[in-house]
Amino acid sequence: MTDLHVPLDRDRGGLAAQLAAELRGSIRDGRLAPGTRLPASRDLAADLVVSRGVVVEAYEQLVAEGFLVSRVGKGTHVAAAVAAPRQAPLPRQDTVCAPFYGHRPTSPDLSGFPRERWLASVRHVLTTLPSDAFDYGDPGGVPELRQELAGYLKRVRAADVRPENLIIVGGVAQGLSLSLLVLGVERLAIEDPSSPRQIPLIRRAGATPVPVPSDDEGLDVKALAASGADAVLLTPAHHYPTGVVLSPGRRAELIEWGGIVLEDDYDAEFRFDRDPVGCLQGLAPDRVILSGSVSKSLAPGLRLGWVAAPEDLASAVRQARGELDLGSPVIEQYALAHFLRTGGYDRHLRRTRREYRRRRDALVTALNEQLPEIRVRGIEAGLHVYLELPDDWDEPAAAAAAQALGLAAEPVGPMRFSPGPPAMVLGFARVPVHRAAGAVRELKVRMSGQSID
Repeated sequence: MTDLHVPLDRDRGGLAAQLAAELRGSIRDGRLAPGTRLPASRDLAADLVVSRGVVVEAYEQLVAEGFLVSRVGKGTHVAAAVAAPRQAPLPRQDTVCAPFYGHRPTSPDLSGFPRERWLASVRHVLTTLPSDAFDYGDPGGVPELRQELAGYLKRVRAADVRPENLIIVGGVAQGLSLSLLVLGVERLAIEDPSSPRQIPLIRRAGATPVPVPSDDEGLDVKALAASGADAVLLTPAHHYPTGVVLSPGRRAELIEWGGIVLEDDYDAEFRFDRDPVGCLQGLAPDRVILSGSVSKSLAPGLRLGWVAAPEDLASAVRQARGELDLGSPVIEQYALAHFLRTGGYDRHLRRTRREYRRRRDALVTALNEQLPEIRVRGIEAGLHVYLELPDDWDEPAAAAAAQALGLAAEPVGPMRFSPGPPAMVLGFARVPVHRAAGAVRELKVRMSGQSID
Protein backbone atom coordinates (compact mmCIF):
# COMPACT_ATOMS: atom_id res chain seq x y z
CA MET A 1 0.00 0.00 0.00
CA THR A 2 1.36 3.41 -1.01
CA ASP A 3 2.34 5.96 1.59
CA LEU A 4 0.96 9.28 0.34
CA HIS A 5 2.31 12.74 1.07
CA VAL A 6 -0.34 15.22 0.03
CA PRO A 7 0.04 18.95 0.81
CA LEU A 8 -3.22 20.62 1.81
CA ASP A 9 -3.84 24.33 2.31
CA ARG A 10 -6.27 24.43 5.23
CA ASP A 11 -6.71 28.20 5.03
CA ARG A 12 -8.05 27.90 1.49
CA GLY A 13 -10.78 25.41 2.37
CA GLY A 14 -12.23 22.83 0.01
CA LEU A 15 -10.04 20.05 1.41
CA ALA A 16 -11.78 17.27 -0.50
CA ALA A 17 -11.29 19.11 -3.82
CA GLN A 18 -7.64 19.77 -2.97
CA LEU A 19 -7.05 16.12 -2.13
CA ALA A 20 -8.76 14.97 -5.33
CA ALA A 21 -6.65 17.40 -7.38
CA GLU A 22 -3.41 16.20 -5.80
CA LEU A 23 -4.25 12.55 -6.37
CA ARG A 24 -5.40 13.24 -9.92
CA GLY A 25 -2.12 15.02 -10.65
CA SER A 26 -0.08 12.17 -9.17
CA ILE A 27 -1.89 9.67 -11.40
CA ARG A 28 -1.47 11.79 -14.52
CA ASP A 29 2.26 12.32 -14.08
CA GLY A 30 2.94 8.69 -13.21
CA ARG A 31 3.76 9.02 -9.52
CA LEU A 32 0.80 6.74 -8.84
CA ALA A 33 1.06 3.93 -11.36
CA PRO A 34 -1.92 1.93 -12.68
CA GLY A 35 -2.95 -0.76 -10.19
CA THR A 36 -1.43 1.03 -7.17
CA ARG A 37 -3.52 0.47 -4.04
CA LEU A 38 -4.33 3.61 -2.08
CA PRO A 39 -4.56 3.78 1.73
CA ALA A 40 -7.89 3.07 3.32
CA SER A 41 -9.94 6.22 3.78
CA ARG A 42 -9.69 6.01 7.57
CA ASP A 43 -5.89 5.60 7.47
CA LEU A 44 -5.32 8.43 4.99
CA ALA A 45 -7.62 10.71 6.98
CA ALA A 46 -5.56 10.06 10.10
CA ASP A 47 -2.30 10.74 8.21
CA LEU A 48 -3.59 14.02 6.80
CA VAL A 49 -5.41 15.01 10.01
CA VAL A 50 -8.71 15.50 8.25
CA SER A 51 -12.12 13.93 8.67
CA ARG A 52 -12.73 10.58 6.99
CA GLY A 53 -15.52 12.24 5.01
CA VAL A 54 -12.95 14.42 3.22
CA VAL A 55 -11.07 11.36 1.94
CA VAL A 56 -14.26 9.47 1.06
CA GLU A 57 -15.50 12.45 -0.97
CA ALA A 58 -12.17 12.76 -2.82
CA TYR A 59 -12.07 9.01 -3.56
CA GLU A 60 -15.67 9.01 -4.79
CA GLN A 61 -14.96 11.95 -7.12
CA LEU A 62 -11.97 10.18 -8.70
CA VAL A 63 -13.91 6.91 -9.00
CA ALA A 64 -16.64 8.80 -10.85
CA GLU A 65 -14.05 10.33 -13.17
CA GLY A 66 -12.46 6.94 -13.87
CA PHE A 67 -9.10 7.59 -12.22
CA LEU A 68 -9.74 5.14 -9.35
CA VAL A 69 -11.51 1.80 -8.95
CA SER A 70 -13.02 0.80 -5.61
CA ARG A 71 -14.23 -2.70 -4.78
CA VAL A 72 -15.60 -4.01 -1.49
CA GLY A 73 -13.01 -6.13 0.24
CA LYS A 74 -10.24 -5.16 -2.21
CA GLY A 75 -9.77 -1.48 -1.43
CA THR A 76 -9.20 1.44 -3.78
CA HIS A 77 -6.73 1.23 -6.68
CA VAL A 78 -5.54 3.43 -9.50
CA ALA A 79 -7.50 2.38 -12.59
CA ALA A 80 -5.56 0.09 -14.91
CA ALA A 81 -6.58 2.09 -17.99
CA VAL A 82 -5.09 5.29 -16.65
CA ALA A 83 -1.49 5.77 -17.74
CA ALA A 84 0.92 8.64 -17.49
CA PRO A 85 0.92 10.63 -20.74
CA ARG A 86 3.73 9.71 -23.08
CA GLN A 87 6.32 12.38 -23.57
CA ALA A 88 5.48 13.73 -26.98
CA PRO A 89 8.51 14.34 -29.19
CA LEU A 90 9.31 17.96 -29.65
CA PRO A 91 8.12 19.27 -33.01
CA ARG A 92 10.88 19.45 -35.57
CA GLN A 93 12.06 23.03 -35.78
CA ASP A 94 13.61 24.22 -38.99
CA THR A 95 15.83 27.05 -37.82
CA VAL A 96 15.70 28.69 -41.23
CA CYS A 97 12.05 28.30 -42.27
CA ALA A 98 9.46 27.87 -39.49
CA PRO A 99 6.54 25.92 -40.94
CA PHE A 100 3.24 27.39 -39.82
CA TYR A 101 3.41 30.22 -37.32
CA GLY A 102 5.35 33.31 -36.37
CA HIS A 103 6.78 36.16 -38.42
CA ARG A 104 7.14 35.44 -42.14
CA PRO A 105 8.60 37.42 -45.05
CA THR A 106 5.02 38.14 -46.12
CA SER A 107 3.92 39.41 -42.70
CA PRO A 108 2.74 43.03 -42.50
CA ASP A 109 3.94 45.63 -40.01
CA LEU A 110 1.48 44.96 -37.21
CA SER A 111 2.42 48.18 -35.42
CA GLY A 112 0.55 49.89 -38.22
CA PHE A 113 -2.72 48.12 -37.49
CA PRO A 114 -5.46 50.82 -37.41
CA ARG A 115 -6.43 50.22 -33.80
CA GLU A 116 -8.53 53.34 -33.28
CA ARG A 117 -10.52 52.99 -36.50
CA TRP A 118 -11.00 49.27 -35.97
CA LEU A 119 -12.11 49.93 -32.40
CA ALA A 120 -14.61 52.46 -33.72
CA SER A 121 -16.03 49.80 -36.05
CA VAL A 122 -16.26 47.25 -33.23
CA ARG A 123 -17.98 49.82 -30.99
CA HIS A 124 -20.44 50.61 -33.75
CA VAL A 125 -21.24 46.91 -34.09
CA LEU A 126 -21.71 46.38 -30.37
CA THR A 127 -23.91 49.44 -29.90
CA THR A 128 -26.14 49.13 -32.98
CA LEU A 129 -26.66 45.47 -33.75
CA PRO A 130 -29.64 43.64 -32.24
CA SER A 131 -28.86 40.78 -29.89
CA ASP A 132 -30.11 38.20 -32.38
CA ALA A 133 -27.24 39.16 -34.73
CA PHE A 134 -24.83 37.40 -32.35
CA ASP A 135 -26.61 34.05 -32.68
CA TYR A 136 -25.49 31.22 -34.96
CA GLY A 137 -25.41 32.81 -38.36
CA ASP A 138 -25.12 31.88 -42.00
CA PRO A 139 -21.97 29.70 -42.30
CA GLY A 140 -21.26 31.53 -45.53
CA GLY A 141 -20.81 34.79 -43.65
CA VAL A 142 -22.98 37.71 -42.58
CA PRO A 143 -24.81 39.28 -45.55
CA GLU A 144 -23.50 42.79 -44.79
CA LEU A 145 -19.86 41.72 -45.15
CA ARG A 146 -20.49 39.70 -48.30
CA GLN A 147 -22.25 42.72 -49.81
CA GLU A 148 -19.36 45.07 -48.99
CA LEU A 149 -16.71 42.59 -50.15
CA ALA A 150 -18.47 41.97 -53.44
CA GLY A 151 -18.42 45.70 -54.17
CA TYR A 152 -14.79 46.02 -53.08
CA LEU A 153 -13.59 43.08 -55.19
CA LYS A 154 -15.40 44.40 -58.25
CA ARG A 155 -13.95 47.86 -57.80
CA VAL A 156 -10.37 47.00 -56.81
CA ARG A 157 -9.71 43.52 -58.24
CA ALA A 158 -11.97 43.60 -61.32
CA ALA A 159 -13.69 40.48 -60.00
CA ASP A 160 -17.00 39.20 -61.36
CA VAL A 161 -18.62 38.30 -58.06
CA ARG A 162 -21.98 38.54 -56.34
CA PRO A 163 -22.61 38.40 -52.57
CA GLU A 164 -24.28 35.00 -52.86
CA ASN A 165 -21.11 33.57 -54.47
CA LEU A 166 -18.90 34.70 -51.57
CA ILE A 167 -18.10 32.58 -48.53
CA ILE A 168 -16.37 34.11 -45.52
CA VAL A 169 -13.60 31.84 -44.22
CA GLY A 170 -10.79 31.89 -41.69
CA GLY A 171 -8.13 32.93 -44.20
CA VAL A 172 -6.84 31.73 -47.56
CA ALA A 173 -5.60 28.43 -46.10
CA GLN A 174 -9.06 27.43 -44.94
CA GLY A 175 -10.59 28.63 -48.19
CA LEU A 176 -8.16 26.47 -50.15
CA SER A 177 -8.83 23.44 -47.92
CA LEU A 178 -12.59 23.77 -48.31
CA SER A 179 -12.34 24.26 -52.07
CA LEU A 180 -10.17 21.15 -52.50
CA LEU A 181 -12.51 19.16 -50.29
CA VAL A 182 -15.52 20.15 -52.38
CA LEU A 183 -13.79 19.69 -55.74
CA GLY A 184 -12.36 16.28 -54.87
CA VAL A 185 -9.17 17.10 -56.76
CA GLU A 186 -6.70 14.21 -56.96
CA ARG A 187 -3.80 15.93 -58.75
CA LEU A 188 -3.32 19.63 -58.06
CA ALA A 189 -0.74 21.54 -60.08
CA ILE A 190 1.30 24.06 -58.11
CA GLU A 191 3.97 26.56 -59.11
CA ASP A 192 7.60 25.54 -58.82
CA PRO A 193 8.93 27.10 -56.66
CA SER A 194 6.03 27.44 -54.27
CA SER A 195 5.34 28.06 -50.58
CA PRO A 196 6.26 24.92 -48.62
CA ARG A 197 3.46 25.66 -46.17
CA GLN A 198 0.88 24.77 -48.82
CA ILE A 199 2.13 21.23 -49.37
CA PRO A 200 0.85 19.60 -46.13
CA LEU A 201 -2.42 21.49 -46.50
CA ILE A 202 -2.91 20.14 -50.03
CA ARG A 203 -2.07 16.60 -49.00
CA ARG A 204 -4.35 16.73 -45.97
CA ALA A 205 -7.17 17.70 -48.33
CA GLY A 206 -6.52 14.47 -50.23
CA ALA A 207 -4.76 15.92 -53.29
CA THR A 208 -1.32 15.18 -54.68
CA PRO A 209 0.74 18.30 -55.47
CA VAL A 210 2.12 18.30 -59.02
CA PRO A 211 4.91 20.86 -59.47
CA VAL A 212 4.86 22.87 -62.70
CA PRO A 213 7.83 25.11 -63.57
CA SER A 214 7.51 28.90 -63.43
CA ASP A 215 9.75 31.42 -65.15
CA ASP A 216 9.85 35.17 -65.73
CA GLU A 217 6.37 35.02 -67.29
CA GLY A 218 4.88 32.96 -64.49
CA LEU A 219 3.47 29.45 -64.66
CA ASP A 220 4.41 27.44 -67.78
CA VAL A 221 0.93 26.61 -69.09
CA LYS A 222 2.23 24.16 -71.71
CA ALA A 223 3.89 22.18 -68.91
CA LEU A 224 0.63 22.43 -66.94
CA ALA A 225 -1.31 20.91 -69.85
CA ALA A 226 1.19 18.05 -70.03
CA SER A 227 1.11 17.41 -66.25
CA GLY A 228 -2.22 15.60 -66.14
CA ALA A 229 -3.38 17.78 -63.24
CA ASP A 230 -7.10 18.21 -62.54
CA ALA A 231 -6.74 21.78 -61.29
CA VAL A 232 -4.05 24.37 -60.61
CA LEU A 233 -3.22 26.60 -57.66
CA LEU A 234 -1.28 29.75 -58.46
CA THR A 235 -0.52 33.34 -57.41
CA PRO A 236 -0.86 35.21 -60.73
CA ALA A 237 -0.81 38.80 -59.45
CA HIS A 238 2.48 38.35 -57.57
CA HIS A 239 4.04 34.90 -57.61
CA TYR A 240 5.37 33.68 -54.31
CA PRO A 241 8.31 33.53 -53.94
CA THR A 242 9.79 34.99 -57.17
CA GLY A 243 7.56 38.07 -57.34
CA VAL A 244 6.77 37.83 -61.07
CA VAL A 245 3.36 38.52 -62.62
CA LEU A 246 1.63 36.01 -64.87
CA SER A 247 2.12 37.52 -68.33
CA PRO A 248 -0.87 38.43 -70.57
CA GLY A 249 0.03 35.60 -72.94
CA ARG A 250 0.17 33.04 -70.15
CA ARG A 251 -3.13 34.34 -68.72
CA ALA A 252 -4.81 33.75 -72.08
CA GLU A 253 -3.25 30.27 -72.35
CA LEU A 254 -4.40 29.41 -68.83
CA ILE A 255 -8.00 30.34 -69.59
CA GLU A 256 -7.85 28.30 -72.81
CA TRP A 257 -6.45 25.34 -70.84
CA GLY A 258 -9.96 24.85 -69.49
CA GLY A 259 -9.29 23.34 -66.04
CA ILE A 260 -10.27 24.61 -62.60
CA VAL A 261 -8.04 27.44 -61.35
CA LEU A 262 -7.55 28.18 -57.64
CA GLU A 263 -6.35 31.79 -57.50
CA ASP A 264 -4.50 32.86 -54.35
CA ASP A 265 -4.78 36.66 -54.34
CA TYR A 266 -2.66 37.01 -51.22
CA ASP A 267 -1.12 40.51 -51.48
CA ALA A 268 -2.53 42.14 -54.63
CA GLU A 269 -3.39 45.35 -52.74
CA PHE A 270 0.29 46.26 -52.61
CA ARG A 271 1.45 47.12 -56.13
CA PHE A 272 3.76 50.16 -56.05
CA ASP A 273 4.67 50.94 -59.66
CA ARG A 274 1.15 50.87 -61.14
CA ASP A 275 -2.37 49.65 -60.47
CA PRO A 276 -2.46 45.91 -59.81
CA VAL A 277 -3.44 43.53 -62.58
CA GLY A 278 -7.05 42.41 -62.29
CA CYS A 279 -7.71 38.96 -60.93
CA LEU A 280 -8.12 35.92 -63.17
CA GLN A 281 -11.56 35.28 -61.72
CA GLY A 282 -12.85 38.31 -63.60
CA LEU A 283 -11.91 36.61 -66.88
CA ALA A 284 -13.46 33.20 -66.20
CA PRO A 285 -15.76 33.32 -63.16
CA ASP A 286 -17.21 29.93 -64.12
CA ARG A 287 -13.84 28.17 -63.66
CA VAL A 288 -11.76 30.29 -61.29
CA ILE A 289 -12.07 30.13 -57.51
CA LEU A 290 -10.68 33.33 -56.00
CA SER A 291 -9.33 33.33 -52.44
CA GLY A 292 -8.19 36.37 -50.47
CA SER A 293 -7.95 37.70 -46.94
CA VAL A 294 -7.01 40.66 -44.77
CA SER A 295 -3.95 38.84 -43.40
CA LYS A 296 -1.51 41.02 -45.38
CA SER A 297 -3.57 44.21 -45.49
CA LEU A 298 -4.61 44.29 -41.82
CA ALA A 299 -3.39 41.40 -39.64
CA PRO A 300 -3.10 37.60 -39.91
CA GLY A 301 -4.53 37.21 -36.42
CA LEU A 302 -7.96 38.43 -37.53
CA ARG A 303 -8.41 35.17 -39.49
CA LEU A 304 -10.80 36.75 -41.96
CA GLY A 305 -10.80 35.73 -45.59
CA TRP A 306 -13.14 34.91 -48.45
CA VAL A 307 -13.73 32.54 -51.32
CA ALA A 308 -15.48 33.65 -54.52
CA ALA A 309 -16.63 30.62 -56.47
CA PRO A 310 -19.04 29.65 -59.25
CA GLU A 311 -22.60 29.31 -57.98
CA ASP A 312 -22.71 25.52 -57.59
CA LEU A 313 -19.27 25.37 -55.96
CA ALA A 314 -20.05 28.33 -53.71
CA SER A 315 -23.08 26.50 -52.37
CA ALA A 316 -21.00 23.38 -51.70
CA VAL A 317 -18.20 25.34 -50.02
CA ARG A 318 -20.78 27.14 -47.86
CA GLN A 319 -22.25 23.79 -46.80
CA ALA A 320 -18.80 22.40 -46.05
CA ARG A 321 -18.00 25.48 -43.96
CA GLY A 322 -21.15 24.95 -41.92
CA GLU A 323 -20.33 21.28 -41.36
CA LEU A 324 -16.77 22.14 -40.35
CA ASP A 325 -17.24 24.82 -37.69
CA LEU A 326 -20.51 26.74 -38.25
CA GLY A 327 -18.83 29.82 -39.69
CA SER A 328 -16.58 32.73 -38.69
CA PRO A 329 -16.97 35.01 -35.62
CA VAL A 330 -19.75 37.46 -36.38
CA ILE A 331 -18.51 40.52 -34.47
CA GLU A 332 -15.33 40.68 -36.53
CA GLN A 333 -17.33 40.18 -39.73
CA TYR A 334 -19.68 43.06 -38.94
CA ALA A 335 -16.70 45.19 -37.92
CA LEU A 336 -14.94 44.56 -41.25
CA ALA A 337 -18.15 45.35 -43.11
CA HIS A 338 -18.38 48.70 -41.29
CA PHE A 339 -14.68 49.34 -41.87
CA LEU A 340 -15.16 48.79 -45.60
CA ARG A 341 -18.39 50.77 -45.81
CA THR A 342 -17.02 53.85 -44.05
CA GLY A 343 -13.83 54.02 -46.14
CA GLY A 344 -11.50 53.03 -43.28
CA TYR A 345 -10.07 50.10 -45.23
CA ASP A 346 -9.25 52.19 -48.30
CA ARG A 347 -7.59 54.90 -46.18
CA HIS A 348 -5.54 52.30 -44.34
CA LEU A 349 -4.38 50.75 -47.63
CA ARG A 350 -3.37 54.10 -49.09
CA ARG A 351 -1.27 54.89 -46.03
CA THR A 352 0.38 51.46 -45.75
CA ARG A 353 0.99 51.28 -49.50
CA ARG A 354 2.99 54.53 -49.37
CA GLU A 355 5.00 53.36 -46.37
CA TYR A 356 5.72 49.89 -47.72
CA ARG A 357 6.91 51.40 -50.99
CA ARG A 358 9.36 53.62 -49.07
CA ARG A 359 10.62 50.62 -47.13
CA ARG A 360 11.06 48.49 -50.22
CA ASP A 361 12.87 51.29 -52.04
CA ALA A 362 15.20 51.81 -49.07
CA LEU A 363 16.06 48.10 -48.85
CA VAL A 364 16.59 47.66 -52.59
CA THR A 365 18.76 50.80 -52.75
CA ALA A 366 20.90 49.52 -49.88
CA LEU A 367 21.28 46.13 -51.57
CA ASN A 368 22.26 47.71 -54.88
CA GLU A 369 24.84 49.94 -53.22
CA GLN A 370 26.38 47.52 -50.72
CA LEU A 371 25.73 44.07 -52.21
CA PRO A 372 25.51 44.62 -55.98
CA GLU A 373 26.28 40.95 -56.55
CA ILE A 374 22.76 40.18 -55.28
CA ARG A 375 20.08 40.43 -57.95
CA VAL A 376 16.64 41.71 -56.88
CA ARG A 377 13.95 40.03 -58.96
CA GLY A 378 10.22 40.48 -59.32
CA ILE A 379 7.89 43.46 -59.62
CA GLU A 380 7.60 46.34 -57.16
CA ALA A 381 4.85 44.85 -55.08
CA GLY A 382 3.90 42.88 -52.01
CA LEU A 383 5.76 42.66 -48.72
CA HIS A 384 8.85 40.69 -49.77
CA VAL A 385 11.71 40.78 -52.26
CA TYR A 386 13.20 37.80 -54.06
CA LEU A 387 16.99 37.86 -53.98
CA GLU A 388 19.18 35.78 -56.28
CA LEU A 389 22.40 35.21 -54.37
CA PRO A 390 25.97 34.88 -55.64
CA ASP A 391 26.86 31.32 -56.62
CA ASP A 392 29.43 31.03 -53.84
CA TRP A 393 26.94 31.98 -51.10
CA ASP A 394 25.43 29.26 -48.95
CA GLU A 395 21.67 29.78 -49.17
CA PRO A 396 20.65 28.50 -45.68
CA ALA A 397 23.59 30.36 -44.12
CA ALA A 398 22.53 33.61 -45.78
CA ALA A 399 18.95 33.23 -44.55
CA ALA A 400 20.15 32.36 -41.05
CA ALA A 401 22.46 35.41 -41.03
CA ALA A 402 19.56 37.64 -42.05
CA GLN A 403 17.35 36.13 -39.36
CA ALA A 404 20.06 36.70 -36.77
CA LEU A 405 19.84 40.40 -37.66
CA GLY A 406 16.11 40.39 -36.97
CA LEU A 407 15.07 40.22 -40.62
CA ALA A 408 12.33 37.92 -41.90
CA ALA A 409 14.16 35.69 -44.36
CA GLU A 410 13.71 32.22 -45.84
CA PRO A 411 15.87 30.21 -48.26
CA VAL A 412 14.22 29.32 -51.56
CA GLY A 413 15.73 25.83 -51.74
CA PRO A 414 12.97 24.19 -49.63
CA MET A 415 10.40 25.82 -51.94
CA ARG A 416 11.82 24.20 -55.08
CA PHE A 417 10.99 20.86 -56.67
CA SER A 418 13.76 21.20 -59.25
CA PRO A 419 17.27 22.67 -58.85
CA GLY A 420 17.80 26.40 -59.12
CA PRO A 421 20.32 29.11 -58.27
CA PRO A 422 20.76 30.08 -54.61
CA ALA A 423 18.10 32.56 -53.59
CA MET A 424 16.44 34.04 -50.55
CA VAL A 425 13.12 35.70 -49.75
CA LEU A 426 13.39 38.79 -47.56
CA GLY A 427 10.48 40.62 -45.97
CA PHE A 428 10.68 44.41 -45.83
CA ALA A 429 7.37 45.39 -44.21
CA ARG A 430 8.90 45.60 -40.72
CA VAL A 431 12.21 47.16 -41.77
CA PRO A 432 12.00 50.95 -41.18
CA VAL A 433 13.57 53.16 -43.82
CA HIS A 434 16.27 54.38 -41.44
CA ARG A 435 17.34 50.82 -40.60
CA ALA A 436 17.60 49.34 -44.10
CA ALA A 437 21.14 50.44 -44.92
CA GLY A 438 22.50 49.29 -41.56
CA ALA A 439 20.83 45.90 -41.83
CA VAL A 440 22.26 45.29 -45.30
CA ARG A 441 25.69 46.43 -44.15
CA GLU A 442 25.60 43.97 -41.25
CA LEU A 443 24.46 41.19 -43.59
CA LYS A 444 27.39 41.95 -45.87
CA VAL A 445 29.81 41.76 -42.95
CA ARG A 446 28.37 38.45 -41.73
CA MET A 447 28.50 36.85 -45.15
CA SER A 448 32.12 37.97 -45.58
CA GLY A 449 33.03 35.92 -42.51
CA GLN A 450 33.84 38.88 -40.33
CA SER A 451 32.48 39.53 -36.85
CA ILE A 452 30.30 42.45 -35.86
CA ASP A 453 31.27 44.45 -32.81
